[in-house]
Amino acid sequence: MIKVKDIAYVRFSAPDLDEMERFTQDFGLVTVLRDDDHLYSRGTDPDAYVHVVERGEPGFAGVAFEAQSAEDLKAVAQLEGASEVEKIEAPGGGIRVRLVDPNGNQVEVVHGREAPSPLPVRKPSPLNRGSDRQRFGELQRLEAGPAQVKRIGHCVVRVSDFNESADWYASRFGFLRSDEVYLGDESNTVTAFMRCDLGETHVDHHTFLCVGLGEPGFDHAAFEVEDFDSIMLGHDQLKNGGYEHHAGIGRHVLGSQIFDYWKDPWGHVLEHFSDGDLLNASAPIGRFDPATALGTQWGSFAAG
Repeated sequence: MIKVKDIAYVRFSAPDLDEMERFTQDFGLVTVLRDDDHLYSRGTDPDAYVHVVERGEPGFAGVAFEAQSAEDLKAVAQLEGASEVEKIEAPGGGIRVRLVDPNGNQVEVVHGREAPSPLPVRKPSPLNRGSDRQRFGELQRLEAGPAQVKRIGHCVVRVSDFNESADWYASRFGFLRSDEVYLGDESNTVTAFMRCDLGETHVDHHTFLCVGLGEPGFDHAAFEVEDFDSIMLGHDQLKNGGYEHHAGIGRHVLGSQIFDYWKDPWGHVLEHFSDGDLLNASAPIGRFDPATALGTQWGSFAAG
């Protein structure tokens, strides 16, 4: 087992890269490379890319995680069914190992991608809270446009057998469980919010989920933006672009993120989020029923 340090990117396929690029830019991603068969997009953080699309029939093509070292990649390559360590022919280069999970999803473990310089981010203005005034003589004026995606935060897939899939990912990549969700009997765990194990370093409440309900397949991928204003600017940009809204805006219970979900032109759900919880390896595991797990602190999962 290795301990991955983060999610790296998600892959999709789509028949029309022009239409997909229009969506990714309206979503707040920045095109890194576009050719006849590939579209690579990044956020403002120094990652080579976080969203990949290849020309083809529409679908989810896999998820990648970031290894902490080249030695870790060599260890992964020894696992049953793993590829050899190979070069990545994509912006930023690097190396990877490819695997296939129990539900047929391609999983990549990558290392050594060249980190580009970060991109400028809209500076949040000070907030005049009811009991804490901070902005004096300065007007709050936001420029319309896409939310600036900073980074990818997590990916969720639906699986045929939760325990099988959760054990497969945890035993290879070192994921810890932040919160578990049970259905009916408390022993019937159907999903767990899983985070990276970086010891005392605080990481996202969840980096990956496999949900043992519904038809196996892709559920959604989530991308962090700067703040609540960014979420609202992105909401208007996507609404005005004619895209399909999926859920939100609201604040999750588990993970605490403010969220807004949209569909790309082929129905893949992508989330904008901000203000999520950060945990280290010592955080205890929570146990919740679906009503709590799918509830909101405010707002709704309903579209509109």
